[in-house]
Amino acid sequence: MASNFMHYSRDHKFILKEWLDLEEVLNTERFKDGYSVDDIDFILDNALKGAREVIAPTIEDSDKIGAQYENGQVITPASTKEAYFFIQDNGLCSSNYDPNDPAAVPLCVLWSMLEYIIGANPSLGTLYLATGGAAGLIEDFGSQQLKDTYLPKMYSGQWAGTMDLTEPNAGSEVGNISTRAIPTGEPGVYKIKGSKCFISGGDQDITENIIHLTLARIEGSRPGTAGISLFVVPKYLPDENGNPGKFNDVICAGIEHKLGLHGNPTCVMNYGENDDCIGFLVGDPPGEDGIAQGMAQMFNMMNEERLMTGLSAAALAAVAYHNAADYARQRIQGKPTSNPKGKQVAIINHEDVRRSLMMQKAYIDAFRAMAIGTFYLVDIKNNSTDQEKVQHATNIYDVNVPLVKAFCSDYALECISAALQIYGGYGFTEEYPVAELYRDARIYPIWEGTNYIQGMDLVGRKMTMKQGQVFAVWLQEITDFVETNSNNSEF
Repeated sequence: MASNFMHYSRDHKFILKEWLDLEEVLNTERFKDGYSVDDIDFILDNALKGAREVIAPTIEDSDKIGAQYENGQVITPASTKEAYFFIQDNGLCSSNYDPNDPAAVPLCVLWSMLEYIIGANPSLGTLYLATGGAAGLIEDFGSQQLKDTYLPKMYSGQWAGTMDLTEPNAGSEVGNISTRAIPTGEPGVYKIKGSKCFISGGDQDITENIIHLTLARIEGSRPGTAGISLFVVPKYLPDENGNPGKFNDVICAGIEHKLGLHGNPTCVMNYGENDDCIGFLVGDPPGEDGIAQGMAQMFNMMNEERLMTGLSAAALAAVAYHNAADYARQRIQGKPTSNPKGKQVAIINHEDVRRSLMMQKAYIDAFRAMAIGTFYLVDIKNNSTDQEKVQHATNIYDVNVPLVKAFCSDYALECISAALQIYGGYGFTEEYPVAELYRDARIYPIWEGTNYIQGMDLVGRKMTMKQGQVFAVWLQEITDFVETNSNNSEF
């Protein structure tokens, strides 16, 4: 790919400073001693500069060299390691999820910055973005011992985290998992046996340790999703000093050879091949009724991953759009319909090219508003002391999650395809950037529950919440906004 990262921060500044009431979040107890709205320009511009100068140059290695599997170990390009630590050192990773980190920013600000990072090299995202969510699960549901053992180094980025759900016979139907958790006699400690597939970042050579948040079924629990528990399964068991110690019999058996995201190792993981894999239960064991807590816990992380997927798709669509617009300004081809005998003009002067670019821009603005606006709702529900606002934010967030994931990922592909079309035959070659962006973005409608599953979630769960009252409020707010602004000249 001819790497050409193109991105701008003006749209994010508009969302954060002019559309959303960011002051409300910044004035909460969590953030009141940190940043002000006046800091947003510097924060965004600095992140964009890092994405352009440090992250974007790594995309060619990620795509052409990619993650390699050698002798049971995943090897990543050297540039990937440098980029990972740049991201972590600049607070753009799991450190931002540390509730005690005074430098943390609201999630709506963090994910505005991360759009630049993902757009600069989407393969990198899967190597660091899951760690914050995994740490959050331990923070919310883990014992104090688990928190003390794992969180400091996960927040610092020394240790990575993953989400291990999928198995060969348990994709969208997670309740079919066969990975077992066998009691050891020590409370909260189990032996894990089984296999997982499609585990993003399941193995890599960047961090000292990898902490797998793994779904498994304790013997005697209910069948289906109700009987699934969640376990912390480290690659290396921490020693008495908190450093990586004994290997924990978690083996990467291979990586997938994929259409895109070549720099992201998508792994097959085997647990307990030598009957020596230890997992630590998150939360309580199943009750007498056999009902476990794992799926409810994992959905906390999965919902944020779905928002991440939608915004990642938006990031790639934005890069494709800016590249296509730049190409259209330079490519001289054809005469204008208004002057067929005149000189040839740049193709951006042709009506259909302009229509395509405007369509892309309109969709990208919508993707961004939906995703960042929903992260703003997370900030409100996590930090506001006004319980009425917390409940409202929670309700709207619940409805938005499947919409952000499905709408953004589906239509981002349409936008990238339209951007590719502007290049004509050149767009179909790997000499220009849009071909790789299309390959990389194709996974987003599949990840974190296919978009068909998102539709089922919306219709089957979200529209019926509280006898349909939540969705009715969601719909009424949109209707009211349209009616209020239908004659607004600024629209």
